[in-house]
Amino acid sequence: MKRLLPIAVLALLAAPAGLADNQPVKSTTVIDTTKTVLGQPLALPEKDPELKVTLLEIAAGAKLPRHEHPWSRYAYVLAGDLQVTFDGGLVKQYHAGDFIVEGVKAWHYGENIGSGPVRLLVIDQTEAGQPATVLAP
Repeated sequence: MKRLLPIAVLALLAAPAGLADNQPVKSTTVIDTTKTVLGQPLALPEKDPELKVTLLEIAAGAKLPRHEHPWSRYAYVLAGDLQVTFDGGLVKQYHAGDFIVEGVKAWHYGENIGSGPVRLLVIDQTEAGQPATVLAP
């Protein structure tokens, strides 16, 4: 049950705004994966899980500090253009409508490469009381 919380939130995100063809329910898969963007297995807390859902807005031209995530982090890009650069040089770009399964314990930073704000719906499941993001020293 503890591991199903992120799946339930993702299912709600996948619900369409309107239905067509007189269908009472329509389901569209946004993502179905067991791996992060780096090919790692998903990492969920073993004890005392806490669900955190955040709306994050990154101003045009802004660059986030270098950081990592102890557990899997999921983000749906609501608006804007985001570039994520990992240590070692791997660069990924995301745009409105993309779903991100972030790398775990991998140092990286994100930056807004568009002309407007980047808006993200971020979903974390952490150990209770623990941070979802760790900043580089």
